[in-house]
Amino acid sequence: MSESYPPAISRGSTVSITQQIYRGMREAILSGSLAPGARLSSWQDLASQLGVSRGTVKRAYDLLKDEQLIITRGATGTWVTSSPPSLQTDQVETNTQQPGMFYDFRARPQYFQGGIPAQDEFPLKAWFNAWRKAMTADLSRPMIQPDPRGLYALRQEIAGYLTLARGLSCHADRVFISSGFSSGLFIVLSAMGFHGQKVFVEDPGFPRTRQALRELAITPVPVPVDPFGICVSPNMMNGEAKLAIVTPGQQSPLGMPLAPDRRMDLLNWARQTDAWIIEDDYAGELQLTGRAIPALAGDDHDGRVFHVGSFSKTINPSLRMGYLVVPEHLIGRFSKFVAHLTPAGSLIAQQALQYFIAGGHYLRHLRRMKTLYLARKTLLVSTLREELPPSVRCEFEGGLSVRLFFPAGTDDVAIAERAQLAGFGALPISPWYQGPNPQSGLLLSITNVTERSVAARCRALLRIIQGGI
Repeated sequence: MSESYPPAISRGSTVSITQQIYRGMREAILSGSLAPGARLSSWQDLASQLGVSRGTVKRAYDLLKDEQLIITRGATGTWVTSSPPSLQTDQVETNTQQPGMFYDFRARPQYFQGGIPAQDEFPLKAWFNAWRKAMTADLSRPMIQPDPRGLYALRQEIAGYLTLARGLSCHADRVFISSGFSSGLFIVLSAMGFHGQKVFVEDPGFPRTRQALRELAITPVPVPVDPFGICVSPNMMNGEAKLAIVTPGQQSPLGMPLAPDRRMDLLNWARQTDAWIIEDDYAGELQLTGRAIPALAGDDHDGRVFHVGSFSKTINPSLRMGYLVVPEHLIGRFSKFVAHLTPAGSLIAQQALQYFIAGGHYLRHLRRMKTLYLARKTLLVSTLREELPPSVRCEFEGGLSVRLFFPAGTDDVAIAERAQLAGFGALPISPWYQGPNPQSGLLLSITNVTERSVAARCRALLRIIQGGI
């Protein structure tokens, strides 16, 4: 038996004894100190060894079973699973979350974690061939400084994709390669000189966007969102801010597209007040039902919209590849600005992505993912409905997540913290709100839900939820 078993406990700690036992055993299993297939003491025997109540140890064992780290085989005993996930050698410090949001940067994603595409259905062969072709091309390429705007051939492919799939007719010179949405956001804010100013943001809206604005001494001004999207309110018309950041394709986190009349209201606001719009095309290419709502920038005839997209949710977040489309009359300004920045990501990665798109693999992948994600959302919703308590409301229209709303006053952050310890990546909803009375609930991503595990996972999560509402 391992030196780390049984786990040491501290009765003076602010961490509950159940959590101390759970964390100690979890670490021992994941690090290999408790070997795969090792037999464990029964929870009754371990309680006696540690001098704690049986219920305390049983709750810790239940958490480990929820993560599928241990199994119970009837009267024969409890065992470490035969193939528990091992800790990665390149694991980084995980205590990097901001209050109320949980970003676990471990290599192994958690169940219901957002921003992670379906790993089991990715076209690996086509992706591998694109990389092999890119590396071969790189070996024969002269060693020159790369274009800070990005590989021209990739920008051409992205322009063609946006014209075809997102209704945004543009050419390669308007496209700038970035390392993702945050990078594109920084480029726009800096090149346009918005530091120290106010910016309209959706309420609710992505907390990390608000935090990024504050880091740049920009004040986010909340604008309410209703079932039709952002409300173009009187305080927007009074010129309090000259920029709005919106998610018109699928509102983040509520999932609805911006209604047609609201799109026109927003574009009219920008034209009439000489303001600008940053369109965060959050999962806009993955609208699961009906015809995809075109990009807002496609309806912009006054050159007021910056379109920002990313391949994180469709290919891989570790690719760190995105794009920015600027109005025609600002190409020169942005070209000069990015010339002073670190160039866009790895040229080999850009070349591989270009080959992947040019070969038709990206659009085929998106079509397959839309079908897959719709099926997975349907599966998750039907599973949840079987056991969802009456006090929890389930919303699932739009977006790549299912939203569970709790009774007013429920501490969804505490529930999410407990869920994270049990291996769930569900996010609390309240931090997305800026107002004094935020909604309480959880966001459950549907991208990696599988029929094999969804029932057990839902039961485990609902036990945690019922303990907190």
